[in-house]
Amino acid sequence: MRILKGTAAEAYVKKLERRGSRIEEVEPAVKKIVNDLRNNGDRALRNYAKRFDGLGTRESLRISESELRQAWNSTARPLKSSLQMAAKNIRQFCEWQKPSEWMRSAKGISLGQMVRPLESVGCYVPGGRFPLVSTLLMAVIPAQVAGVKYIRLVSPRPSSEVLAAAAMLGVNEFYKVGGAQAIAALAYGTKTIPRVDKIVGPGSLYVTAAKKMVSFDCAIDMLAGPTEVVIVSSRGKASFIAADLVAQAEHDPETLAVFITTSEELADAVITSLKRGKPGGPPLHIPAIAKESLKHRGAALIATSKQQAFDWANRMAPEHITVDRPDLSLVRNAGSIFVGDYSAQAAGDYASGPNHVLPTAGVARFRGGLSVMDFVKLITVQEVSSGGLSRLAPAIVQLAETEGLRAHAESIRVRCASA
Repeated sequence: MRILKGTAAEAYVKKLERRGSRIEEVEPAVKKIVNDLRNNGDRALRNYAKRFDGLGTRESLRISESELRQAWNSTARPLKSSLQMAAKNIRQFCEWQKPSEWMRSAKGISLGQMVRPLESVGCYVPGGRFPLVSTLLMAVIPAQVAGVKYIRLVSPRPSSEVLAAAAMLGVNEFYKVGGAQAIAALAYGTKTIPRVDKIVGPGSLYVTAAKKMVSFDCAIDMLAGPTEVVIVSSRGKASFIAADLVAQAEHDPETLAVFITTSEELADAVITSLKRGKPGGPPLHIPAIAKESLKHRGAALIATSKQQAFDWANRMAPEHITVDRPDLSLVRNAGSIFVGDYSAQAAGDYASGPNHVLPTAGVARFRGGLSVMDFVKLITVQEVSSGGLSRLAPAIVQLAETEGLRAHAESIRVRCASA
């Protein structure tokens, strides 16, 4: 992990402002898969599931409810308790997030909104190196709180732990397919997997490219890329900062890991902690993936002032950001904010409550993380009385005629004439 300051630090930030995904590299292959699924349905889905996901010739695409129950029954008690605690906290946070219905009336006009859940959603749970039980919780629970009727899970080679988490939440539609083919199946439907209204959840570059490709036909949450961690502090504990950088860096060898500070002394202490661990303590364990990430995409930036530090951070618009308590109001762009020494970013990854499916690659400039709001529609309602319409009529007629839409104006006049 290198230390940058002055023009080198500014150049680094400018480069990050222009960062994006590399989905164009896989788009030709993904386009072929998506079109194949769209045209050939289950036949194409099974072919790709055999080729990429190890599906047996006679094996069902759908996981049975008995298999889900068995996974939960065979799960060790400590993991069951941990899943239940995390689920409880996530569900409570989602309940707090859920928007409310309301109506307001004044001068013959009643206005408001209704909240209606989406009918169906597809939740993608990555396979890969780790059994991401937490991602399943984060995708499914807000959909349940929103009231979504049909929740369909897809995951390549799901582990018993992932199946157990699904069983705990009462999900009964779980399909063992992944990649671009799973996204296409959810978007367009096959005989086995009905189409959904929206697809959520992170995945590989192929999954991200497929989500982008189907997004005009099926809603998606966001195009998620490699994990990002930014920490801005001039007085935090070096060992804590180093530990958080390593924790997020172990997600992916392309994780963006940045520490921003006005204190060169603290930056040196963080680098020392990464190399040797806490003074007097054991060396910090750094997985090989994290070492690669910190080497190629890690940096400590030395700012000349707090203002410059947060200017850099907000321009990066990172997925995760940790700040000191007095600086919370300075954050404008971030997926999720962690405040103070003991708000470990791993707490948000698992059990504190807020969602860990978060925007990356600067997308935090215009949207936040996955939430209940992703699974509901806000439908506006208006009821206008005769008197209320009479008060609005002059403005409506004037604006309609200005736009040359005479029938719009006449629809008002005919009502006012009969009042």
